[in-house]
Amino acid sequence: MRIGLATVRGLALALGVPAAGVSTLDALAAGAPGALPVVDAKRREVFVLLDGEPRCLVPAEVPVTPGTICVGDGARRYRELLETAGAVVPPDESELHLPRARFHAALARDFGPAELVEPLYLRLPDAERAA
Repeated sequence: MRIGLATVRGLALALGVPAAGVSTLDALAAGAPGALPVVDAKRREVFVLLDGEPRCLVPAEVPVTPGTICVGDGARRYRELLETAGAVVPPDESELHLPRARFHAALARDFGPAELVEPLYLRLPDAERAA
C-alpha cells in the first residue's frame, strides 16, 4: 500500500493535479450495497466497516446476524467462521469480493494536495506492539 500511495503522490505532484483517498472498505461497500465489507488484515485479523467506521477485529468478533452478506477477501478467507455465525458469503468467483476501480473513482471527494493523502492505519505497527 505504501508503494502504491507513493506512486500516486509522485504522479499527482509531477502532473500538478490534486489527489483524494478512498478506502478499499468503502469501495467494497459501494460495489455491494447493504453488504458488510471484510478485508483480510493478515495476522488473523480483518478490517471491517461498521456504521461507516473502519475497524480491525479478530474474525470471531465480526458482528453478523443471520443473513448478513459479507464480501471481500477476508469474507472468503474466513467463510466457514462467518457462515457458522449466520452470514452469507457469495461464491469465491463472485465479483462482489473485488473493490472495483470505478467505485474508488466514484467515491473520490475532497481532492487536495497529494502530500496530504495518508494511508489509514487501524492498528499499531508491530514495533510499537512489542514495546
